[in-house]
Amino acid sequence: MPTSENGSPPPVYREIAEELREQIRSGRYADGDRLPGENVIMERHGVARATARQALSVLINEGLAVAVRGSGVYVRLFRPIRRHGARRLSRELWGNGRAIWQTDTDGEDRGYDVDRLRVEEGTARDHVARVLGLTEGEGVLLRSRRYLVDGRPVQTALSHLPLALVGDEPRFRDGDTGPGGIYARLAERGLAPARFTEEIRGRMPTPEETEALGLTPGTPVLEVARTALTADHRPVEFNEITMDGSAYVLQYDFEA
Repeated sequence: MPTSENGSPPPVYREIAEELREQIRSGRYADGDRLPGENVIMERHGVARATARQALSVLINEGLAVAVRGSGVYVRLFRPIRRHGARRLSRELWGNGRAIWQTDTDGEDRGYDVDRLRVEEGTARDHVARVLGLTEGEGVLLRSRRYLVDGRPVQTALSHLPLALVGDEPRFRDGDTGPGGIYARLAERGLAPARFTEEIRGRMPTPEETEALGLTPGTPVLEVARTALTADHRPVEFNEITMDGSAYVLQYDFEA
């Protein structure tokens, strides 16, 4: 029997959670299956309702299960998305008409969709203006969208593009920006991204992010701030990305 750090047995709710966890890993409970409810756990293990609830909460907080109001707690197994930082932004990809998102699900038969798409003109907030080299309040085109994989929300993104660069080109404002996406459209205007910078921060989500990504309690998000720059170091896009921290593996390759 596993023990806690002080050598004593773990709390009963953790033992129950471990038993259920092993049953999920062994395949006894598959993705989408309903786990034993509080009443069943109480009867099976002779524990109080609070203990049964704690056991299920452990699995929910680990991302192995999700509670459906009025129905129960269900197994939620999700293969992490491998996000290859350098490969997904290569000109070889978007320059040949492919979406950068295709690298995240390459070789996998997984459903990939974009929803909650909103495109509108706005003004550059202070930190956006600094990154893009604009005057605060200068016009930007805002492209907001949410990404789903296998029907699960995994990421939101808000792109800021200087209005002075995109002009009235309608494809920047369309839901579908065409083969290669925004970066290919920028390249057509002589503004091809040649370098990207990304800053990544892990943090707890806001209530709005929890709702948008359908996060379970205790799930962190990864906040990515990405800037696209031309060969002469001119910033042409600033993208604020929020990812479900339980849904991703971030891969970066470096030469020694």
